[in-house]
Amino acid sequence: MTQRPGNGGRGRRPGRLTIVVAAWLVLLSISHVVRRLDADPPAPGPDTQAITLAGGVRVVYRDLRPPGPDPAPVLLLLHGSPGRMQDFDGLVPVLRERYRLLIPDLPGFGKSERDLPDYSIRAGSVAVLELLDRLGVERAHVVGFSMGGGVALELWDRAPARVASLVLLSSIGVQELELLGGYRINHAIHGLQVAALTLVHEGVPHMGLLDGSFLDVAYARNFYDTDQRPLRGVLSRFEPPMLILHGERDVLVPLAAAREHHRLVPQSELVVLPGDHFMTFRRGERIARLVDGFVERVERGEAPDRAAASPERVREAARPFDPGGVPPFTGITLLVVIGLLAAATLVSEDLACVAAGLMVAGGRLGLFSAVLACFVGIFAGDMLLYLAGRWLGRPALRRAPLRWLIRPEQLELTSRWFDKRGPVIVLLTRFLPGTRLPVYFGAGVLHTRFWTFTFYFALAVALWTPALVGLSAVLGGRMLAWLEAADRWAPLALAAVALALLLLIQVVVPAFTHRGRRLLLSRWIRITRWEYWPPWVFYPPVVAYVLWLGLKHRSPLLFTAANPAIETGGVIGESKARILSGLGGAREWVARFRLLPLAAGDKRAELAESFLREAGLDYPVVLKPDAGQRGSGVAVVRSGEELRGYLERAGTDVLIQEYVPGVELGIFWYRLPGEPHGRILPVTDKRLPEVEGDGRRTLEELILDDRRTLGMARHYLTTNAARLSGIPAAGERVRLTELGTHCRGAVFLDGAEYATPALGEAVERISRGYPGFWFGRYDARAPSPQAFREGRAFKIVELNGVTSEATHIYDPRYGVRQAWRVLREQWRIAFEIGRRNRERGHPPATLRELLAALRRYRREARLR
Repeated sequence: MTQRPGNGGRGRRPGRLTIVVAAWLVLLSISHVVRRLDADPPAPGPDTQAITLAGGVRVVYRDLRPPGPDPAPVLLLLHGSPGRMQDFDGLVPVLRERYRLLIPDLPGFGKSERDLPDYSIRAGSVAVLELLDRLGVERAHVVGFSMGGGVALELWDRAPARVASLVLLSSIGVQELELLGGYRINHAIHGLQVAALTLVHEGVPHMGLLDGSFLDVAYARNFYDTDQRPLRGVLSRFEPPMLILHGERDVLVPLAAAREHHRLVPQSELVVLPGDHFMTFRRGERIARLVDGFVERVERGEAPDRAAASPERVREAARPFDPGGVPPFTGITLLVVIGLLAAATLVSEDLACVAAGLMVAGGRLGLFSAVLACFVGIFAGDMLLYLAGRWLGRPALRRAPLRWLIRPEQLELTSRWFDKRGPVIVLLTRFLPGTRLPVYFGAGVLHTRFWTFTFYFALAVALWTPALVGLSAVLGGRMLAWLEAADRWAPLALAAVALALLLLIQVVVPAFTHRGRRLLLSRWIRITRWEYWPPWVFYPPVVAYVLWLGLKHRSPLLFTAANPAIETGGVIGESKARILSGLGGAREWVARFRLLPLAAGDKRAELAESFLREAGLDYPVVLKPDAGQRGSGVAVVRSGEELRGYLERAGTDVLIQEYVPGVELGIFWYRLPGEPHGRILPVTDKRLPEVEGDGRRTLEELILDDRRTLGMARHYLTTNAARLSGIPAAGERVRLTELGTHCRGAVFLDGAEYATPALGEAVERISRGYPGFWFGRYDARAPSPQAFREGRAFKIVELNGVTSEATHIYDPRYGVRQAWRVLREQWRIAFEIGRRNRERGHPPATLRELLAALRRYRREARLR
């Protein structure tokens, strides 16, 4: 483990965060122990009883009998979620005079068993049915409150003869009118709720105080495990008499749900009361009187069942569900929708705005609510970016996920923008997708005045959000009208509408500008030209061939023996300094360098300056991580200030190296052990892209109009952002990048013309001076192409091992099949060299060694 300099080799004292985390873990451990010791079930109350059902499920219930000797009708009262038997205390005084009341704490609630494998209403109905069996109750009138109504419907569906009648009291039912309507999205929301409550209950040291609380995990699991989709069919088949009692201001279960249940059950009675979802607690006596009157009529045979329903009601019940009749979101559902839309903007602002517009078009959400939700989410999310930049600053850019999203050059661009134009840039970037993240984070890093930034940002969001939501609502409204006759295709059609709107925003609108059209063409080039494909698309055939070679040679890692002098053969994480030092016998051919170890701390800049003086070098110089790949972290610095800034940011060993101007080649060389001479595979001519000025167009226009630079246009625009508005003079050539790396913008061509005998002899002499090196690619620079042809005056800047590529394959003249063929041949050679070296006593790396190198490389990559 590397220690910080200046601490005398002693370990650092634990910081505040470490102490807080340790204390939290100790308290959490104590809390879990306390909860386990206090895991005995609560004792039943004074007028309650407990019974253990099949599977060890303990159910606590009240069995209240009326005065008098005659058997009374049984009334089964099922509470909601979250809930318990006491929810019916307001009804009990009236109903117990004439009925035997069975009031259980449903499994998962109250004092009944709370640790269950299944908390669904279906499982609840199984438990209730077994309770009736154990108590000898053959038939009961059922009152289902809220979620208890779902249990009651499932009970009838499971045992129709056991339900004499049903009262749905503020009850759930059809899926389409529950929360957002769709099972999948509702299930996801309830899953988030389960996760959040589980995190609180298991991750907060509460010493058991939260166990059995009102909003606990059992409540959330009840909703998560429940599938309401079958309830529409249950209601459509329900035969006994039914009374539906519902509050006109119910915000948890909308009144529209009660009306739909009333339509589906033609014999049902609907009574709308002046109350909300919790009227059971406030108007208990009135509700009890209504229940009493209904049950009395059922007992006398005066309440109709399905067979006695009117023909008009039966025809109405047979009508299919009309999605157009779904009311707008209200109450708690509206708040949930607004919260979800606001959260969705953190994932995709455009998609969230499109979804909000479609909800407006469908009549589920008001325009103001839709705009407000998106405004709040966008404003809050991007303000968090600003605050992250302000509080965390540049060090955060070296850590995931920001280091994946914001490149250093983007931040430098932001810095220059703010220096010139200030917060007005915020207004412009709101309408330029792709620029917001670096600009808002950069504004925080640069400590832009908080209230000024907030004002401009709020103004930008206030202009952007209504426009996008409104556009989606207008266009979406027309398309939604076509869906009314095609309900089964509605989800696919809605997805098509959303996709069309996104294409409009991302493709059609940009096409109205020259920049937008050229960048769209650039995107097309990157899709159709294989050299721009991501690794997970291009490399699978190569990986498959390497695996086959491993099976053929009965050693999957045999290729790591290709270069015994290099760690793991040069697969990953090898030290550049150690490799270049191995070329000590050909020092005159190597660009001068020095390792600046992390352990040197603040003295690294002094070591760098000392190296420059001793080597007689001046700026510019090259700085790069000692263990890096594909140009990651490589920079050309032109002053002591830039050098010190780079070293302050770098959290790994750094190599400082002489900057060699001129032409750059990639020379792939190998020699089979036992053979007298090596060979050069085709050479790569690394061209640093340039555009030529005409005295009229800006650098940005030159980049976008040049067919050679268009494929990497976004990269060039970013790295040259500070000078994009400048107009190069006629004939002036402007270089767009200084690094010969393909992923950093260099153009790779087949340089077969450079593979002269003179170059081959020079590379042979250099390679033979490095014992244990047999296979790899030299990256070298020379003052002119002729110097390479003559095999003189070139300087090696890097030597890469077994995983280096013969990069001439990126020549645009090469097709993907040719590229794959070259790489297959390269890997065949690597395995053959590995086989011969193994026979000479050089075993390949073990899997443990390779994984250790990979972990070390990834750890250092996070610190760059």
